[in-house]
Amino acid sequence: MEPVAFDEAERYEPDDGWCRAALAGSDAFSFEWFEKPPGHSSPLHDHENEQVCVCLEGQLTVATETDEVLLEQYDSVHLESGEPHHVENTGDERAVGLDVFAPGRSFDFWLDRQENDAADRRTNETAGSE
Repeated sequence: MEPVAFDEAERYEPDDGWCRAALAGSDAFSFEWFEKPPGHSSPLHDHENEQVCVCLEGQLTVATETDEVLLEQYDSVHLESGEPHHVENTGDERAVGLDVFAPGRSFDFWLDRQENDAADRRTNETAGSE
């Protein structure tokens, strides 16, 4: 058994006010608690993991390239592996949610993404100056 106390869970903030915390999980599945301020949206992205997003407080709009659903307290949505999507707090209050990923994903997904995006921008800038 490997308990994770919420107050001691690993946390990071990919954007101002967007906080994520790694809960108990494994290579087979992972759980991430998150909160988003009003108006915050993750960028459109995809990943190899299937995902279930559960709204615990407030409102979350989950949108794909072809569909959109408004989640209110305890509503959930399943996203397929590789399905481009973004999650936005469309309410007036803080939104809190829980993401479940299968297989489990690195907790540093957004940090790794920011580093890769920055490296891509540097590569493009260098290529454009040659």
